[in-house]
Amino acid sequence: MGAGTVTRHLFDIRPGTLVAREAELGEIASLTAAAARGRGGAMLVVGDAGIGKSTLIDEAAAQLDGWRVLRAGGIEFESELPYSALHQLCAPVLDHRNGLPAPQRRALDTVFGLHAGITPTPMLVGLAVLGLLSAAARRGPVFCVVDDAQWIDVGSRQLLAFVAARVAAERVAMVFAARDAASVSELGRLPTLSVVGLTDSEALTLLRYRTPLGHEAAVVQRILAEAAGNPLALVEFARDAGPFGLPGDAGHGTVEHRFVNRFLRLPTPTRSVLVLAAAEPTGDLVLLRRAMAIQGLDGADLAAAEDSGLLVAGSRVHFRHPMARSAVYRSSGAGARRQAHAALAAGTDAEIDPDRRAWHRASAITGPDEEIAAELERSAGRAQRRGGLAAVAAFLERAARLTPGRSRQARRLLAAARARLGSGAPAAARELVDEAERLQPESADRGAARLLRATIDYHLTRSIPATIALIDAADGAGPDEVRETYLEAFASLMFSVDEPGRLRRLALHIRERTPQRRPPRPVDLLLQAFVEQNLRPVDEAMPVMRRAVDAFLEHARTPDPNPWWMERACVLSIDLGDSDAMEEITDRQVELARAQGAYAILPHALRFQAVARTIVGRFADAHVCIIEARAVDEAAGTSNLVGSDLMLAAWRGDIDSFREIRETLHGRVGVNPTALHYANGVLCNGGGDHEAALDALLLVRDQHRRGAYTVNAFHHELVEAAAYVGRPEEAEESAGWIGDVARVNPNAWTTGAHLLACALLDPGLGAQDHYRAAISRFADSRMRVHYARARLLYGEWLRRIGRRSDARVELHAAHDLLSTIGARGFAARAARELDALGEPSLADDADPLAGLTARELLVARKVASGAGTKEVAALLFVSPRTIDAHLRNLYRKLGITSRRQLRELLR
Repeated sequence: MGAGTVTRHLFDIRPGTLVAREAELGEIASLTAAAARGRGGAMLVVGDAGIGKSTLIDEAAAQLDGWRVLRAGGIEFESELPYSALHQLCAPVLDHRNGLPAPQRRALDTVFGLHAGITPTPMLVGLAVLGLLSAAARRGPVFCVVDDAQWIDVGSRQLLAFVAARVAAERVAMVFAARDAASVSELGRLPTLSVVGLTDSEALTLLRYRTPLGHEAAVVQRILAEAAGNPLALVEFARDAGPFGLPGDAGHGTVEHRFVNRFLRLPTPTRSVLVLAAAEPTGDLVLLRRAMAIQGLDGADLAAAEDSGLLVAGSRVHFRHPMARSAVYRSSGAGARRQAHAALAAGTDAEIDPDRRAWHRASAITGPDEEIAAELERSAGRAQRRGGLAAVAAFLERAARLTPGRSRQARRLLAAARARLGSGAPAAARELVDEAERLQPESADRGAARLLRATIDYHLTRSIPATIALIDAADGAGPDEVRETYLEAFASLMFSVDEPGRLRRLALHIRERTPQRRPPRPVDLLLQAFVEQNLRPVDEAMPVMRRAVDAFLEHARTPDPNPWWMERACVLSIDLGDSDAMEEITDRQVELARAQGAYAILPHALRFQAVARTIVGRFADAHVCIIEARAVDEAAGTSNLVGSDLMLAAWRGDIDSFREIRETLHGRVGVNPTALHYANGVLCNGGGDHEAALDALLLVRDQHRRGAYTVNAFHHELVEAAAYVGRPEEAEESAGWIGDVARVNPNAWTTGAHLLACALLDPGLGAQDHYRAAISRFADSRMRVHYARARLLYGEWLRRIGRRSDARVELHAAHDLLSTIGARGFAARAARELDALGEPSLADDADPLAGLTARELLVARKVASGAGTKEVAALLFVSPRTIDAHLRNLYRKLGITSRRQLRELLR
């Protein structure tokens, strides 16, 4: 079945039960048959209320022999309780969590309230749920049914969508039912089965099966017309049709009104039981009986509620149809609802389920109550620890509504707005800020509201005006908050040059408003370094930059460091020419982000790690980092940042990939033009087109002069391009910068680069000493690719002055190392030089991994490095069975049969 919409009808094929035609069942049966063979999948069933979605799915489930059927359903007025649908679905198989990797097991324990723990990220919880279902499926195939998906809590829906996209290698079939696809946008990529109403002939057959049609033909036609093909409406209307074919009270012909009429005709005790059941969505029969006892109701009243045809009381209590629950709850009257919630709150164990008790207590009162508001606030704290930001906001909003006192109410509304923003609902967050401001909060809260509003606008647009507004709003924040806000805004504007000098003005603004903190945190030193880098000459700014990098190195070595902002310290280490710090910081950030489940920063960390590995010539490792970053982006639904992709393609000399990536940038917001021009300069230098390289790199220099931040490695490329096209005057500024860095911060990379610049710009034979000294310095460093390029440049110079024999030695060495690294453009340049010397053409060895997909390549690299199947599955946010499938495919492509052979191949 494709991803399009399949339209089907429903039809009653046996008396007493509404089931699907064979065609409809066949759609779901195809899904489950594939899952039984280990090719799992998911489907979205959409259609109006009462159209028969649940009956269709129930009939499909009834035909599954030996399957584990897991169910969850949404309830309209409980849609924000944290992970409530996930609880329903996973509770029967939670025992399988014991076999999961420790981080996943801890995430489930935290989310389900089994143990206290660090707040897990949604992606980690999603991976844990996938592992849970995979483990359950090892005992037999699993059929997951999620009804009324439009009403399940957002957190559950996002996680289940994540899981649904990753069950392809599992014996798991998932079916979601919803009113329409627009209400469950998270599930929009699933194949969709659209269920529509019956034809008149099908509807008439259904009426004959389900009701004694003692009506005249005109009345039957009126029922058919009113029901409009809706099976539930047909049955309900015909059950109690008036003399003109209208259900109950004429003029109110909806199915929900039919349920309302039936409810209102029941005795008061029966109605009370139904209201309790409607207000308690978990279907807990023990709790329902406890609440009934509090209200003086007994088993006979429960039996009467069942006899009404609205309620089914098995091991769990549920309504015959979600519209029946809604009809009962809405028509019961505010007083009856409050009494029901009060009884349910009294019957709920405060130790076992304090949050649901607080929710019921809040629904049982009408006016302000600080005790209950504080209880809801504590529930928000617990929801925060479980990772349910939508639930945090819901609890805090309810707490604010019950809070006496305008200032405290405003404070809680602002806290709810922060949670709404964090949960991905900026429009709702803005409405809460508006409401808080109308309460005329205290001065500190007014400043917080202003900053929060600016933050919302910043996250919505990431535009320069929004960033400027964020900076202005931050001026009134607390000392630590203002520094981090300034740093985020500064980082956002670093590569923007909408107005010359803007970054410098911002740096002055920050310097004036942020007195030095004692003792400074690493993040404080980082902000100071960026400020001073834009205000002072390079030789004066570098000691400040050095302190910031050293602080992050020290912080990274502590037992439990915070991975945030480390990638910016990596940028400074590149500007310092400190390759050791660059690699240590990026490696540590990736390690910490993985261990802590910090998936918001993991893709950024991986891409900076890719940049660091590209700079030192570890191209294969850099490629693996980028593939993993893409996997995280795909799992999180975030957009890709392609600076590292461009840089690697350029250094590899991969023209096709470079052009493909560049094409994706057209029309994208937030693209850093300096990164594109720099990468283009590297690509053109590698290919020997120094004119084009200089054109691109002069654009970078122009951006730099106008105030944009640039990673200053572009100076090295510009000197080479300018020297080769005979325009040394264009290289003077860059050569001076390289010399200042080498003088203030001497190490193998900086002094090697300075010596190479001197060699390129020396018109006489004195260049030889500079070349040899540069090669010697790079040989002492980790900078393999720069060492190889220095030998290439020296070999080209030797050939130009006629020292052919010496040139062959250098060019052969450069070609061999550049080919090994994977710098194909520069290697081809060396091969052309050797051709000019009469050497036979040198062909690169065929890459045995060229036929692998990106995912297969990542799996191959990780497995070859010693990672286990579960570890690789966690990295890629898939199940271990999916990794096994990738391994089988890549073994076949490589002609090997074991991990040992794979390690030997990639050694």
